[in-house]
Amino acid sequence: MSAAPEDEALRDLVRAREDAKEDLNRYKQRLGKFLLRNQLANPEGSSPWTHAYEAWLDTLKFANDCQRLAYQEYRQSIWETKERIKRYEKEIERQAEINIQALLIQALQALRGVAVLTATTLASEICNILRFPHASSFMSYCGLVPSESSSGDGRWQGKITKAGNAHLRRVLVESAWSYRYSPAVKRKMRERITGLPPEVQRIAWEAQNRLHKKFKSMMRTGKHKGAITVAIARELAGFVWAIAKEINNGRQSIAV
Repeated sequence: MSAAPEDEALRDLVRAREDAKEDLNRYKQRLGKFLLRNQLANPEGSSPWTHAYEAWLDTLKFANDCQRLAYQEYRQSIWETKERIKRYEKEIERQAEINIQALLIQALQALRGVAVLTATTLASEICNILRFPHASSFMSYCGLVPSESSSGDGRWQGKITKAGNAHLRRVLVESAWSYRYSPAVKRKMRERITGLPPEVQRIAWEAQNRLHKKFKSMMRTGKHKGAITVAIARELAGFVWAIAKEINNGRQSIAV
């Protein structure tokens, strides 16, 4: 089932922002290496890319023309990329209101750890939830199911396959971290869920309770944090699938 042109266009926008974020990280690393080569370090020891760190960067002077130009261009690349990211994010926020996927984007934000950028990434990569008849098929598409090996009567499960959609997997793993906190619906969350279908709100609240309980349980058993977040991300994918199915069913009911 191929994606509609509108879905492909939204996906292109979201992935372009991801590319810009990768570019920004590379430019920062290159500047860091330049400073290291020249034995320059912030004497106050501020963390990289904080306001204090950037204020220190503003004070640096180079007598050599080659170094001065190289330094200026490194910093200009960083500034230009940040501006590009802002333009992408502004358009993503606009599309979250007017796009054909707007209803799904808004509904996914009922989930903890899923704000507009993550919700738009999810919606743009899912395209049509009918591609996934079961939650497990969506989890597999995200590359969040464990690898498996069988021998005779034995069965062994290892790390996740990472064979699926890396864009979905990344945002789900990032969102999974938020479930270490106790279930709650605070001001920003209340604003996001206001007006959403009751069933979507119910699914999101169930996700908070279930995933927080699982997070704490795995912590108590001494599981590695990386393994915990992957396990939470896998179940979160199931809740994403459930909300997408609910929104799709609602659309079909309206159409009838």
